[in-house]
Amino acid sequence: MKFIRFVLPIMVIAAGLAGSALLVKFGRKTQPVDPPSVAPLVETVSVELQDHQFRVRAQGNVAAAAEIDLTAEVSGRVEWVSSSLAAGGFFDEGAELIRLERRDFELALVSARSQLTQFRAALTREEAEAAVALEEWRQLGQGQASPLLRREPQLAQARAAVEAAEAMVEKTERDLARCVIRAPFAGRVERKVVDVGQFVSRGARLGRLYAVDRAEVRLPIPESDLAFLDLPLAFAADESRESGPAVRLSGDLAGRRHEWHGSIVRTEGRIDSRNRMIYAVVQVDDPYQRRAQVAERAPLAVGLFVDCEIEGRTTRNAARLPRRALRNRDEVWVVDAEDRLRIRQVEVLRAGREYAVVGSGLRSGERVCVSSLDAVVDGMTVRSAEGEGTEQTGKEPGQ
Repeated sequence: MKFIRFVLPIMVIAAGLAGSALLVKFGRKTQPVDPPSVAPLVETVSVELQDHQFRVRAQGNVAAAAEIDLTAEVSGRVEWVSSSLAAGGFFDEGAELIRLERRDFELALVSARSQLTQFRAALTREEAEAAVALEEWRQLGQGQASPLLRREPQLAQARAAVEAAEAMVEKTERDLARCVIRAPFAGRVERKVVDVGQFVSRGARLGRLYAVDRAEVRLPIPESDLAFLDLPLAFAADESRESGPAVRLSGDLAGRRHEWHGSIVRTEGRIDSRNRMIYAVVQVDDPYQRRAQVAERAPLAVGLFVDCEIEGRTTRNAARLPRRALRNRDEVWVVDAEDRLRIRQVEVLRAGREYAVVGSGLRSGERVCVSSLDAVVDGMTVRSAEGEGTEQTGKEPGQ
């Protein structure tokens, strides 16, 4: 038994070694074969050259074109206040808003006119006496009459008194007229700080008004976007020139999205050194549609936050590509007719978050690779898969 336990394993191992030797000697030999080379599959988009109009996005708050404090020009007690003089109230140009007590000014006007009458009478008397004195000198005197004899100082004093009295009458009439405080423009009341029975002094603030014939929006424009806009930056002596670029405004009001249209009328005097922004002012006419018979849109209320799209310059024969088609800021990968990848440098006019506008370096109909590859060699073979048509037609803010 011990013999079998030791000999049997040795025999099995020997048989296995002999079988392996026979397989190595008489078995079929295989040759190593390199795996087939497969070109990477890439996605491409077709280049289409066309005119492209740039647009710049900005945001701002709506403000009134004119906003003033309503103040009293004379002192007095308020005896009447218009119902339009309330927060949110509308009024027309020249409308009566406040009346002050007039009696004191009426009495002052009577006194001023009385003094004027007296001084005019005194002047008439001085002129008559001067004429009599001059006639007597001609009959009795010799030589040239002196200014004192001709009563010239008395005449000058009398004329000055008449002029002062006339000025006092005019001032009193103006003060009387100022007892009625009128609206300097068509507008709306922001707040009211006066009421009937209150005594107001000259210069006292009675309320806050703003105009409704025009609205303005102050828009911050990055310095880098100035190249895409035709803004009125330079001095213009002719104020009658046409306004600047058109602007489309949009904002949420009463749970809905509304749109308005305006134009840039001016830019502010300098570039902000803190953020490198220049501020452009957009003007919208008749924001509350007071001149329209039927309101066609919601009012552009003061204080509303709006998004603005400014129409910029138009460039010809430009290509609009997905942003991911750009490599190293100014390069693209072009797939030629033989499906070879060509690295080409292009002129990038503007690059946004999703799309880029290329000015030169591409021809219409060429294919541009938009896929990412780990290793790229100029002239490498690729397999092309045409991109979706929506790549070329989508819109991106600011493009």
